[in-house]
Amino acid sequence: MGSTVDALPVLKVTTRRIDDPGSLLSLLPTRELLIWTRRGEGIVGFGETLRLNFSGPNRISEASNLWRELAAKSRTELELEEPGCGLVGFGSFSFADESPTPSVLIIPNRIVGGRNSLAWMTTIEIETPGVPEGRADSVEAQRLHFKKSGLSEDGYRAAVSTALEKIRNGELEKVVLARDLLGRIDEDFSLRSAVDSLAHGYPDCWTFAVDDFFGSSPETLVQVREGAVSARVLAGSIARGADSSADTQASVNLVTSTKDQDEHEFAVQSVVAALQPHCSAVRASETPFTIRLPNLWHLASDVSGELADNSSSLDLAAALHPTAAVAGSPTASALDVIRELEPFDRGRYAGPVGWIDASGDGEWAIALRCAQIDADGAVRAIAGAGIVEGSVPENELAETSLKFRPIVEALGGVFG
Repeated sequence: MGSTVDALPVLKVTTRRIDDPGSLLSLLPTRELLIWTRRGEGIVGFGETLRLNFSGPNRISEASNLWRELAAKSRTELELEEPGCGLVGFGSFSFADESPTPSVLIIPNRIVGGRNSLAWMTTIEIETPGVPEGRADSVEAQRLHFKKSGLSEDGYRAAVSTALEKIRNGELEKVVLARDLLGRIDEDFSLRSAVDSLAHGYPDCWTFAVDDFFGSSPETLVQVREGAVSARVLAGSIARGADSSADTQASVNLVTSTKDQDEHEFAVQSVVAALQPHCSAVRASETPFTIRLPNLWHLASDVSGELADNSSSLDLAAALHPTAAVAGSPTASALDVIRELEPFDRGRYAGPVGWIDASGDGEWAIALRCAQIDADGAVRAIAGAGIVEGSVPENELAETSLKFRPIVEALGGVFG
C-alpha cells in the first residue's frame, strides 16, 4: 500500500455553487485528465492534491479504510450537497491481485461538477501536511498506430478452444478470456480529443480518465447513494445489424440465445451473492433486457438493494470484484484459467474505476472499452469475451474485435 493512516494530511475542502460552466468536456485540460461523466453530467478534476497508491489482494478494501480516515480528518464547508460535491477521490484499481500495475486514488486540487441543472466547484487543499503532496506527469496522447499483441488471433482461438475443453471436463462453467492490442503514440493527437470522442460517441456509457487510463464503460459495478445500492450487469453480446431489419433480428437472436442467457445468469448470480451480505432486499431484473450501443447489443440486468451495514461504495466494489462478467464462474477456477491462457497482465482493464465521496457514496464501473498510456508512450487496449459451453472460437474472436472499436476509433487508430 502506498500510504499509512498515521501519515495522512488534514484536507480543507470547500464546495461552492457556481453558474452553469457549459460542457464539462470543454473544461478538460490537455494533460492530467480526471473525468467521470455520462449523458453530459458528472465531475472533472484539475491538478493533484494527493495520490494514494495500493497493491495486493486487499488493495480495494485498504483504499476504503484509508479513505474513511482521510474523510474523518478533513475540514469541509459545503454550499451544496449533491453526489460528487465535497471531498472526492477518483480511483482506478488493477484487475489481478498480483498485478504490478498500481491501483490509485487521486484527490484533485479542484473539481467542477454538474448534475440536475446544478453546478458546483470544490477546492481541496492540504491544511496540515502528512503525506507529501504528489504529482505525476500524464502522457499526452497522439495519433496511434496499433500492432497485434503477443497473443495472435490464432493464439486467441487456441486459448478459447482450451477453455472449452476445461468447461466440458467440468473444471469451470465460464471464463472470460481477453486479448490485447499494443500501440505507440506519435505527436499530433490529444488525449482530451479521445475522451471527448468517447463521451459523444457512447453517451450512455461511463466515460472516464484516471491516471492516463481512459475509456467508456457500459457496465456499472456498483453505485451507492444515501443507502440505495444499484448495479447493472452486462454479459452476452452480439454485433449490430447492417440495417433496421437485421438489427432487430440481431437483438432477437441475442435474447433467445441459450449460450448468452447462460453466460448472463452466471454474471447476475455472482453480483447478487456478493451484495447479499451487505444489503437487504437484493433484487434483480426478472428477465434480462437488451441495451443498444453503436456497435453492439448487450444483455443486461439491473440489481438493487438497501445498504444494511456501514459499507462504503469501495467496500462493495471490493466484495463484487471480480464479477463473473469479467472473470468467470467459479471465480477461483476462472482466475486460474485466465492466468494460464492470457500471456499478459490485464493492468486496470476490468477492474473498478470511478469515484468516492466523504460519506462513502460513489459510482464505480467495470473498466471496459479502455486503454492505458504508459510513461514511455506505449498504449495497451484490452477486450474480452465470455466463454461458456456452446462458444465458438471464431465468434469470440470477432466479439473482441467489436469491443476494441470504441478505443481504436477514439484514438484515430489503425491496425498495422
